[in-house]
Amino acid sequence: MSSRVRRERPELKTPEQIAIMRRSGALLSEVHDMLARELRPGITTGRLDALAEEMIRDRGATPNFLGYQGYPATLCISVNEEVVHGIPGDRELLDGDIVSIDGGCILQGWHSDAARTHIVGTPRGADDERLVEVTREAMWTGIAALASAGRVGEVGAAIEDLVDAANDAAPAGAAELTHLEGFGGHGIGRAMHQAPDVMNYRTRDRGPKVVPGLCVCIEPMLIQGPGDWRMLEDDWTVVATRGGRAAHWEHSIAVTADGLLVLTAADGGAAELSARGVTAARDPIGAAGASA
Repeated sequence: MSSRVRRERPELKTPEQIAIMRRSGALLSEVHDMLARELRPGITTGRLDALAEEMIRDRGATPNFLGYQGYPATLCISVNEEVVHGIPGDRELLDGDIVSIDGGCILQGWHSDAARTHIVGTPRGADDERLVEVTREAMWTGIAALASAGRVGEVGAAIEDLVDAANDAAPAGAAELTHLEGFGGHGIGRAMHQAPDVMNYRTRDRGPKVVPGLCVCIEPMLIQGPGDWRMLEDDWTVVATRGGRAAHWEHSIAVTADGLLVLTAADGGAAELSARGVTAARDPIGAAGASA
């Protein structure tokens, strides 16, 4: 779940606390995997939400979105022109829909938060596939940048550079991808939203120093075409207003003394980080998963 500007000093976590957050994140990864298997034309967003809540509670955790500032569901499910914070309900998904699923849970008092974007059934076209893949790559580029960053603001710069390069390399006639302005990632720990802000583009604010114990969520949100947006009357759902579809990817990450640990990736981020020349930190739960 994305947030807005926070100015407080980041809360640094101990290795023991990060280990609990890793279990929370591993469970959330399993929930996302389950939802990906259930995703198909005809299923309702409300059914996906119910499946997620059931699995989270069955595994001894609680949903952290449900009731947050009055939010009425376990997941945010945003479809097509909905960018973030879409509320699940009786909407049936259609073949070719772009669906961003954002969720989180609390395990032993510690939060996790992650989002993935899917195309239901058969993609509508190359533009939709490119949107989803560039947004995913932007997230991993931002995560990899955190490994060598001196300040948190370098993450947004790396994401912006990746998106600019993707737009420059796009085929003739492809939709330009633009950032959702004013929204971004955040710190995470004993609360879902903590300092610092982790924006998805360059800002004047360099952000705090990147040091061991820092835990953040990195979550680029991209729109096809102009990035104009508005909030629906439910005071949650953010929609693109110029005809473009949107995608949203997110992971929770811990900075440790021996590198990055992607808390909400099944393998702790090892494979994706290695592909970008970064060695992931030792995973405190190893192959045991969320039940360790």
